[in-house]
Amino acid sequence: MKLIFMGTPDFAVPCLEKLIDAGHEIAAVFTQPDKPRGRKQVMTPPEVKVCALEHGLTVYQPQTLRDGEAMEIIRNIRPDCIVVAAYGKILPKEMLDFPRYGCINVHGSLLPKYRGSAPIQWAVINGEKETGVTIMQMAQGVDTGDMLYQKAIPIALDDTAESMFLKLSDLGGRMITEALERLEKGELTAEKQDEALATHAPMLSKEIAVINWHKPAEEVHNLVRGLYSWPIAQTSLHGKKLKIYRTTPCTARGEAGTVIRTEPLTVACGKGSVVIEELQLEGKKRMDAKTFLIGHPLKIKESLGD
Repeated sequence: MKLIFMGTPDFAVPCLEKLIDAGHEIAAVFTQPDKPRGRKQVMTPPEVKVCALEHGLTVYQPQTLRDGEAMEIIRNIRPDCIVVAAYGKILPKEMLDFPRYGCINVHGSLLPKYRGSAPIQWAVINGEKETGVTIMQMAQGVDTGDMLYQKAIPIALDDTAESMFLKLSDLGGRMITEALERLEKGELTAEKQDEALATHAPMLSKEIAVINWHKPAEEVHNLVRGLYSWPIAQTSLHGKKLKIYRTTPCTARGEAGTVIRTEPLTVACGKGSVVIEELQLEGKKRMDAKTFLIGHPLKIKESLGD
């Protein structure tokens, strides 16, 4: 097929690479504009742009899709299909309707659950036992189109949002090539989403990262792994921000938010407790809990989040 690919972050890179490997003609790649990153705010290209240029593909980075310029590019290319994976912009109806096979989206959840910009993180935060990838026909609205192809994979207790990103991006890459082949053969049947089962996965913010120690240990653990590797769950210690990178839930009990053991470092929750494995105090390096306690000894019944 002659394709236009639209994607931005690393999640979308395996999709682009698999499409190239499958022999599709990638006539153009659309991605978000370069953005400043890091403390020094260095202008940095999106991961999809880096991949596309490495393969000698033509890259467009429009600020908007609604001024007519992007649509003119698409009309001139006349793609059979536009493949979208975590692009980050809403496509106008004219664009959705133009290609022969429409616009196909690679979404990191089992739709209709977790529509929106952070489906992988929210699946982990909410303690889901499985998630997956849905290949869908795009329509107006956020992830509301008909489903074409879906596969599920388990979420292990020690999986993080980061580990699930890797698993789902690889799965999405394999699925999109299979889906396009079956679409050409007329083997895919569109299935409408059940609106009654729809849930939303809004963009993450630092505001949701503060740990509520009165919640059950499993929920605290899910928040920690769901916010890894951004924005990172946090609490406070002696008035300083304390980031929590890795935990393990356990059954030990005590007053919520207090240290109940130091070997290993264990903090009580509303029900059960969590063993803190990696953490970082404001202004210090990230370290394992044993190393942390050497320089910052904690007492039994000492409170976090004060």
